[in-house]
Amino acid sequence: MARQPDKTGKNVAKSRAKPATTAKARAKPEPQAKTPEVEVKAPQAKVEAAEPKIETPRVEVTSPEAKAKTAAPKPTPAAHKLAENIERIETLGHRLMAALADRNLPNPGVEGPGAELYLTAANAFLKTLAEHPAKMIETQVTFWGQTLSNYARAQKALATGQLTAPEDDSPADRRFANPLWQTHPYFNLIKKQYLTNARALKDATATLDLPDDVTRKRVHWMTAQIIDMMAPTNFLATNPDALEKAVETEGESLVKGLENLVRDVEQHGGEMIVSLADRRAFTVGENIGTAPGTVVYRAPLFELIQYAPTTPKAHALPLVIFPPWINKFYILDLKPQNSLIRWLVDQGQTLFVVSWKNPDASLSDTGMEEYVQAYLDAMDQVQALTGQARLNAVGYCIAGTTLSLTLALLKQKGDRRVNSATLLTTLTDFSDQGEFTSFLQDDFVGGIEAEVQRHGLLRAQLMSRTMSFLRANDLVWGPAIRSYMMGETPPAFDLLFWNGDSTNLPGRMAIQYLRGLCQKNAFAEEGFELLGHRLHLSDVTVPLCSVACEGDHIAPWKDCWRGVAQMGSKDKTFILSQSGHVAGIVNPPTRQKYGHYLSDHGFGGTHQDWKDAAAFQQSSWWPTWGAWLAERAGPMVPARDPGAGLDPAPGRYVHERAG
Repeated sequence: MARQPDKTGKNVAKSRAKPATTAKARAKPEPQAKTPEVEVKAPQAKVEAAEPKIETPRVEVTSPEAKAKTAAPKPTPAAHKLAENIERIETLGHRLMAALADRNLPNPGVEGPGAELYLTAANAFLKTLAEHPAKMIETQVTFWGQTLSNYARAQKALATGQLTAPEDDSPADRRFANPLWQTHPYFNLIKKQYLTNARALKDATATLDLPDDVTRKRVHWMTAQIIDMMAPTNFLATNPDALEKAVETEGESLVKGLENLVRDVEQHGGEMIVSLADRRAFTVGENIGTAPGTVVYRAPLFELIQYAPTTPKAHALPLVIFPPWINKFYILDLKPQNSLIRWLVDQGQTLFVVSWKNPDASLSDTGMEEYVQAYLDAMDQVQALTGQARLNAVGYCIAGTTLSLTLALLKQKGDRRVNSATLLTTLTDFSDQGEFTSFLQDDFVGGIEAEVQRHGLLRAQLMSRTMSFLRANDLVWGPAIRSYMMGETPPAFDLLFWNGDSTNLPGRMAIQYLRGLCQKNAFAEEGFELLGHRLHLSDVTVPLCSVACEGDHIAPWKDCWRGVAQMGSKDKTFILSQSGHVAGIVNPPTRQKYGHYLSDHGFGGTHQDWKDAAAFQQSSWWPTWGAWLAERAGPMVPARDPGAGLDPAPGRYVHERAG
């Protein structure tokens, strides 16, 4: 088409372009217009793809069936338990850190031997190496030869594909009672190598050229502690019992073990002291220490309890028992079946028992003088209440030592009020310190003096820990494994409950006892200064009956015997019970468990001479002693009722807990 100019001179084709555009908008797109359509469709596709996002709110009105299909899966019981345990562990971890933060600053003097012992042992090792190198080489060759043999046997068992341990000729050890210690190559190797290491340590220390017997005893004791501590049973990865329990309980035993650990640390002021018994199982006066009686006198240092009679008549001379103040008196009244207190009352004894105050810092200056005066005060009260000029007395453990001092003092003063005395597991001659050698040297006693200066007391926690390490496998590591690795609740055992209910000792009294009686052995040698008198064993002249225990590691019977042999009494009887420091004393006739020895050999020879001549009786020592006591208790008179008194037994002081 020809372009003709209009009247304005513009091309007609140009002016027609506008109508063409308008027509195009009303008409269907022509083929050449497809490219813009493609450009438009791309955004439309994007909008269509985004539609599910826009329609998301419509899920709120989805049917319940659709909800059930799209809901997240519920956690399995195992996963839920795992989450619970993780939360418990986190909470317990925070509690443990808080409890450990409450621990007092450590006192190096009571945490281990002083540097002098380590230096002495090191010098002895170097001396032995220089003077006897062949002996050292022989020890090393023996150790490495046995070690390689252990590994070779285990490797052979694994290489053959038979998961059975090689023949095991190791000595019996109840720590390794699990059959896996004998039958599984891994655990058997661990056990045999531990025993090899232990034997090597003992052999190495046995060959050291040490300066004296005291140092040798201390080195041997420290070696034994290291060996016991490093036993594979003390570690989770090498304890098959703990591993089996963890798998069986899906880890619950380990969480419970952590709970037990946190509880113990919290209860002991930041110290890690394992509980030997369930404290919740007993309440003194309700299901332990329940013999009926009355507190008839109370002083700042003790309460005096008179027990109600169970017979219409009783012996005229009263009997007063002084229990140790390291623990509490209800060891003699755990339960009716084994209560020495109930048994004595049933024998017609008018019985008084002292219940000691559990000292706090206000009693830090209380010394042996105050305790002896408390003995005299208690005797005065017993005499006043019964109207008797004389009485019989019993002292147990440290209370027996103090009773002996009191008897020596009364002798020098011409006071004859005590008709007879009984000493239960009592040391008075400390020339042989036995298993306490490590704790009675200057470095450790100096550490206790620093402890006393800081707190005013020899605290119960330190006393308990010290006593426990005399039998570490039974009183430390074994209970720790059961409580912390196995997650077991401590047993409801009355004797162990009492053992854990320990007391503080006044600082001054503790140092006097350790320095004067134990270290200097003053009572048996140059004399112990007390209340203006120099007291000797020979001053003890009243009729005596001493009861010691054959298995006692705290007061060995031979040392008890040696002290009695030096006493000045012409009427002395010695009874040797089977078993240990507590079980040998708390040995009622109804059980027929432990017997006792009696001898007419006298005290002219040695303790072994006495035992060689003794006759054994397969029964409790209680009736034997009861007959001895009855002969010295006077005629029978109407039984004495204690009345209402101040409080019912067991009184107030017994409920005071240390810490």
